[in-house]
Amino acid sequence: MEFNDAFFSREDRYALGTEEESGSRYLSIPVSTGPVDYEEYYELTDEQYERFLADPAAALVFAGSCRLRLRDELLLVQPGWNRGTAI
Repeated sequence: MEFNDAFFSREDRYALGTEEESGSRYLSIPVSTGPVDYEEYYELTDEQYERFLADPAAALVFAGSCRLRLRDELLLVQPGWNRGTAI
């Protein structure tokens, strides 16, 4: 999988982009296991993607629900046994 960020909010710690092989849109958040930091990628519809680009407050609400693991069914890559916690 090749993730290509189109927008990144350093302050709010999320990114929006496209997974190049499938064309899937995503919102990603940083997570950490302690020794390793990585990104979790949550699939978006095209409508969500466009709305989040235009409305960062809406994207932040969605990112918050991802940090609380309320949107795990949208993960593009399933986490391993040692899943990190949102940063």
